[in-house]
Amino acid sequence: MTDPAVPVPGPTPSAWWADAVVYQIYPRSFADGNGDGMGDLRGVTGRLSYLESLGVDAIWLSPFYKSPQADGGYDVADYRQVDPLFGSLEDFDAMLQEAHRRGLKVIVDLVPNHTSDEHAWFQEALAVPPGSPARDRYMFRDGKDEVPGSGDGGRAPNNWKSVFGGPAWSRVQEADGSPGQWYLHLFDTKQPDLNWDNPEVQEEMRSVLRFWLDRGADGFRVDVAHGLVKEAGLPDWDGVAAMVEGTSTPRLESHLPGDAPHAHTDAEEPHRSVSPMYPPSPFFDQDGVHAIYRDWHRVLAEYGGDRMMVAEAWVEPAERLARYVRPDEMQQAFNFDFLLAGWDAERMADAIDASLAAAASVGAPSTWVLSNHDTVRHTTRFGLKDPTTFPKGIGAADEQPDPALGLARARAATLVALALPGSAYLYQGEELGLPEHTTLPDEARQDPTFFRTHGAEIGRDGCRVPLPWTADQPGYGFSGELSGEAREPWLPQPESFGPLAADLQDGEEGSTLELYRAALSLRAAQQLGRGSVEWTDEHAPDSGLLAFRNGGVTVLSNMGFASAPVPEGLAVVLSSGPEPAEEWTGMREVPVDTTVYLMGGR
Repeated sequence: MTDPAVPVPGPTPSAWWADAVVYQIYPRSFADGNGDGMGDLRGVTGRLSYLESLGVDAIWLSPFYKSPQADGGYDVADYRQVDPLFGSLEDFDAMLQEAHRRGLKVIVDLVPNHTSDEHAWFQEALAVPPGSPARDRYMFRDGKDEVPGSGDGGRAPNNWKSVFGGPAWSRVQEADGSPGQWYLHLFDTKQPDLNWDNPEVQEEMRSVLRFWLDRGADGFRVDVAHGLVKEAGLPDWDGVAAMVEGTSTPRLESHLPGDAPHAHTDAEEPHRSVSPMYPPSPFFDQDGVHAIYRDWHRVLAEYGGDRMMVAEAWVEPAERLARYVRPDEMQQAFNFDFLLAGWDAERMADAIDASLAAAASVGAPSTWVLSNHDTVRHTTRFGLKDPTTFPKGIGAADEQPDPALGLARARAATLVALALPGSAYLYQGEELGLPEHTTLPDEARQDPTFFRTHGAEIGRDGCRVPLPWTADQPGYGFSGELSGEAREPWLPQPESFGPLAADLQDGEEGSTLELYRAALSLRAAQQLGRGSVEWTDEHAPDSGLLAFRNGGVTVLSNMGFASAPVPEGLAVVLSSGPEPAEEWTGMREVPVDTTVYLMGGR
């Protein structure tokens, strides 16, 4: 039984972001405005009315900067230019102006840990000799065991591994053709890590912040926020910078001294909890990152409008994550413990308790998220035999989910998330109940993790498939509806997307789209984002029941194996199940895999 005494934070900040519902847009897959098969900024502008009617408060756009697109735009070649794939700066300005006109805030992605190898800085670094100021902007090092004057580069400077698979170091060829220095890339070889001890790097990123703030951006999602600072001396580390089970985002698997790094097999139990790292990682969650964010906090404070930052920081435990949202640092951090809990009442309740306690300790609001561009969609994860697992992508040869079961549980989990105090983040298409594309052909894949692991990790393409807007159009209206002409989408869509197209769900009672609209409307009306959690007498997570009160709304989520009674004196006002609305008032039993909102006196 979970302790009913849930930590209650102090007064919720009055800023817009404190309880905002933020909709993540992966630009290349949201909507195509020019008919080339690739989503773009004009496509975003053309669908803002849809987002306004959905009831969200803000949009967050994954990178749209100039980039060779080796990692979906997270390899930035120019932080101040829009990639022609997505349009122009003028298109961005028009999109932002229209979003603001509709009352929507705009958050842009910032990628400060690394650049593209095609960034002008890195190209300059390759053209100059070792020891040059241009090389000091990055993590260039001499190799180990290098014999001076021998012309060989020795071994890599340390034993670190890339998050995307393979070594984290690559060696360059010097201008004279000789084997050269090594550079660090915690991700792909085309993503060299910046040296955050360099004042020039620090000043450049301040300038980038101001560039987008001057254009009117309301905030930043900070990519790999825990990774900018590396331990002095870059010591060897016997841990493994692994993906979260099923994501291509780093989770740290650590090993006791003498233990060998352990590769999990399908037959083993998945990770159920996250324990403190031992030994600590020398490249993630170093204390030095906090000075950077205190500095950025001061930059944002130069501007009005409650500008904000949200950290993508895969940090454990929750108390460490809370350090990123202290009053003089960032405003929010993604709550990945909640995402990792899966469809399990005990795990979810523990994540809620830990998250609220950590946030309360620094006076910050918590955040709630179930899917994003790096994870298998929760609609699919919850349909697996073990709905707490996080596979690293799903291919045709892997276990296939039960789509109906996954959708039912996803809808139910969404009602839990949207009833919690703080801010909620939605990933594009989840409001349609979209599943992962689990049978995407390998020849269509583009995620570097698939290639760097030689297919051992399927990767993230399955959650990045273009959205279906209109069921009876080619590409389900992703391309042609806004532009008048359509090409095949950049990633093929599964047939399962057709019945889930937005036009078929719009106004359709019981559809997932209408469920999201109803939940967001009730959340706003009852100010659930500014409330608090009180576990009720019905709360019994060891039996699969999660039950809490937030203001005038009681939430009962049945993750167990038998129906649960509706508490006396309360009536269902919203259900994640398929029942028509006229049947809610008379409901006295909550079916399994269902969440209900209840109101009334007790």
